[in-house]
Amino acid sequence: MARTIVVTGSASGIGKATADVLENAGDRVIRVDLKEGDVTADLGSAEGVSAAVDQIADLSGGVIDGLVANAGVSHPTELSLKINYFGTVALIEGLRPLLAKSEAPRVSVTTSAATLQGNDPELVDLMLAGEEEKAIERGTALTAQGPQIGYANYSSSKRAISRWIRQVAPTREYAGAGIGINGVGPGQVFTGMTTDLFSTEEGRKMAADAMPTPYNGIAEAEHIAAVHEFLISEGNARMTGQVMFVDGGYDAQSRGDNIW
Repeated sequence: MARTIVVTGSASGIGKATADVLENAGDRVIRVDLKEGDVTADLGSAEGVSAAVDQIADLSGGVIDGLVANAGVSHPTELSLKINYFGTVALIEGLRPLLAKSEAPRVSVTTSAATLQGNDPELVDLMLAGEEEKAIERGTALTAQGPQIGYANYSSSKRAISRWIRQVAPTREYAGAGIGINGVGPGQVFTGMTTDLFSTEEGRKMAADAMPTPYNGIAEAEHIAAVHEFLISEGNARMTGQVMFVDGGYDAQSRGDNIW
């Protein structure tokens, strides 16, 4: 039976690949993006998230079976906090009542292998505490110190959303309602956002030094989409609270046995 799945950031990259894979498999996909899609909304603002939730409710008839919360940016600024964490959490929470009406509700979030990199612990804690104003203030201060320091906005947003997934997964609101929620942490991926980076030898070397991918090199968006497809499927009936690093071996190389 066809399922109704919402995919955010669906106009390009991983989001488009995921939406295409799901549609080709026979699911009904509600595409959400900033400028094109079934729903157009700015998921970096409270008003945009609210408008998106209302439109998705109308289009779906009040029930959705899955959500691929993929929309995000890799900015070394506080914009990463607004979209990658606060907007993502608000959208998931806003759509939770629609998911709870499904017989097999699933959520899969695009996080990043950058969650394993250096971040700002204070900023992560502020996000997890829901202190948006203070987090934006902290993020703005990091931005002012230049892109190298400002990168912590991005890595911290991904660390925070990864931790949030694990915190909410076993709760009454999620596990208790039958809603499975997991994350996908891509490493290096060919997308529109990385075209410039991977177009030069210098850029490719910089990326390889920061995030080595010993297994099969740089991924295509379709490789990440395949993992999202499984995580939101009815077949994924027991996995929740996990962040699956689809990173060509970066996690295993960087953390080794330390996770145990």
